[in-house]
Amino acid sequence: MRIHHLLLLVTLVIVSCKNSTAQSSKESDISEGNTLFFSKADFSKKKAAEPVFSDSFTLNEDPYLSIQFTLEEPLIRSLEAVAPGLSEAELLNSGNFQFSFLVDGEVVYVENLNTGAGLPPSKTEKLQHNIRLVAPHQLDYWGWYLWMKFMKLGGGQDVMDEGDHVLRIEVRSYVQKGAVKIGELLAQGNLNLSVAEIVVDPSLVSLQEIQPNSGWEISTAKFDTKKIEALNKKIAQQRFENINGIVVIKEGRILLEEYFNGESRESLHNPRSVGKTIASSLLGIALAENHISDEHMRLKDFYDLKSFENYSPEKDAVTLKSILTMSSGFLGDDNDYDSPGNEENMYPTANWVKFALDLPMDNEKEMGEDFAYFTAGIVVLGDIIHKSVPGGLVNYADKKLFQPLGITNYRWQYTPQKVGNTAGGIQLRALDFAKYGQLYKNKGLWHGAQLVPSNWVEKSLSKQIAQSLDGGHYGYLFWNKTYTIDDTEYEVSYCSGNGGNKIFIFKDIPFVVVITASAYNLPTAHPNVDKIMRDYVLPAVLNQE
Repeated sequence: MRIHHLLLLVTLVIVSCKNSTAQSSKESDISEGNTLFFSKADFSKKKAAEPVFSDSFTLNEDPYLSIQFTLEEPLIRSLEAVAPGLSEAELLNSGNFQFSFLVDGEVVYVENLNTGAGLPPSKTEKLQHNIRLVAPHQLDYWGWYLWMKFMKLGGGQDVMDEGDHVLRIEVRSYVQKGAVKIGELLAQGNLNLSVAEIVVDPSLVSLQEIQPNSGWEISTAKFDTKKIEALNKKIAQQRFENINGIVVIKEGRILLEEYFNGESRESLHNPRSVGKTIASSLLGIALAENHISDEHMRLKDFYDLKSFENYSPEKDAVTLKSILTMSSGFLGDDNDYDSPGNEENMYPTANWVKFALDLPMDNEKEMGEDFAYFTAGIVVLGDIIHKSVPGGLVNYADKKLFQPLGITNYRWQYTPQKVGNTAGGIQLRALDFAKYGQLYKNKGLWHGAQLVPSNWVEKSLSKQIAQSLDGGHYGYLFWNKTYTIDDTEYEVSYCSGNGGNKIFIFKDIPFVVVITASAYNLPTAHPNVDKIMRDYVLPAVLNQE
């Protein structure tokens, strides 16, 4: 959940760094000879000894890669030269190393390392830096994430195709106090890098035939099968890791159905926060049946807020709409690890609703105006629905939503109070997620029955509030964005969950796309899905040649 938004921020930083640091690749400041060295040794086991350096590395075969460079003075001296008017504390809070990755002489990725990476003594005292980049398993270390962002987010693995390449890493300092200021070159080194071919079973590449009894009429529309086969190969090679399913619906008919990594049509998939939108649907239905008056009702209409901790009059003003739009104003933000209301602080507690309602309000945010992704608020919304509808939330969802859609195979997660967990995690088949998406594409209509009010669908998919995470907007537990393909923009509303799970509902073209994935907590999960959509799925289905 929170990882999803951190990744959006990472993507923005990538763009910012690339735009603001073009000078990092100037040949004029690159000295003769290497001052940065590469090693293929496993430094987690290596005893203190002379390092063994290497000038070659084979990607996908060699298990370890580290870099080492020695500064003439600690990093803080370079930061002082970049911004001489700042104190040491200010420099440490606004600057760090900058790493530039060049492949075959071209800048591919530049990262201004987060100021929190590395302990203060490593910047004020340390001269020799040994940074682990590659290991057989994930490292809880910023160097591992740096390499992954270069490879997976920054385009490294796309420019380093099979064969031989020269990788150069350049190290500078930077300070960002307003504008980004870049220091002189501190170290640089070249590595001869070979990319070994990843051989895959041809059966994993071929287009998968849509089997009978899907519950959908099969579309006869044409699409670019070679694009989809190229995508299948990339998934088999783990270029896009942990993708489990892709379903494309065109004009209400199934056009594409592909499964990977051991999943099948009958697999129940955990989509994490995609499940939040079920709460939005149930609220819309409950409003239409007058179990709840409207989305402007306040929390105080359902709870004695004075019985919870940190009561304030501002809590009385919190509306259901503000919860739906992630703008309730509680001191809770899943994108901030230090936020008291971060979802990770909620899960160990005995009562998630109490956890949320005990939180203070955020004095720096205005209810209904300022976006902050707040999972605990959706748990409260689920509790309100549970108390308001006949039979409780789970029974109501089955009767009013799942049964009419023909969804019989699903699995709920529950809160400690045994209420269906609207924070996310309800498991469905990929085909049934597609039904849910098509329901919204149909403006709430399914086989002649109006399951969700059309005006609620319109509100849910619309741009209710701006969110700064990726420059897009948010509706009623739906995200909004635009894909650009061949200079044409395609607006889409979508559900999104940790791991790369998506239900895309396009506005002006007749498509619903479901991607299920289990790349949970990986920084590449959501950017990978965006690349799949931009480079493969949309070009394939829009091209009817």
